[in-house]
Amino acid sequence: MGVIAKASVPALLASQKVVLLFQCHGNEAVAATFVIMPDTTMPAAPGSAVAYQIKEILGLEAMLEQHHLIEQLNPTMSRSRYEDLLQQMLPNGYRMVGVFVAGRCVGLSGFWVNAKLYSGKYLEVDNFVVEAAHRSCGLGKALSDWLEQEARLHLCDTIMLDAYVTNSAAHKFYFREGYHIKSYHFFKTLQ
Repeated sequence: MGVIAKASVPALLASQKVVLLFQCHGNEAVAATFVIMPDTTMPAAPGSAVAYQIKEILGLEAMLEQHHLIEQLNPTMSRSRYEDLLQQMLPNGYRMVGVFVAGRCVGLSGFWVNAKLYSGKYLEVDNFVVEAAHRSCGLGKALSDWLEQEARLHLCDTIMLDAYVTNSAAHKFYFREGYHIKSYHFFKTLQ
């Protein structure tokens, strides 16, 4: 196995597609394969293996197409409000990554890289969601792993996120992924 110099990793990843194959049994992932492939479509393997592609969702229009997923976390968010917020966020470095099956986005996470005094350089996860029909099959883990790799590529010190207080399933997931609670995130509505 060869060793890739750290400086060449972003160039390599920019020229490749990362494909994750999951072998599922019911709602449980029983095996996963990580493949870096040239820019081609990965067909589903015979049997119950399904090909998932993880890639960035680029541009306002492509992000707006994912409103149906954002609504799963924020049921009252209208498409126009979502568009208004994206137009404010994109100039500040907001990015989005998605998990696709058969060309359709079934999970996503927004994120950005910044720095704070208490955390150092960080990647902040924003609105991490996987469609209910595609949960418990390794997609959330794959997306979380992608975000962690992105944070490492940007030489971040930490990854941080907010999870709604009422979302106990997300809390369990993030604890399993190695996150811990560092502080309270206080919120005051002004309008």
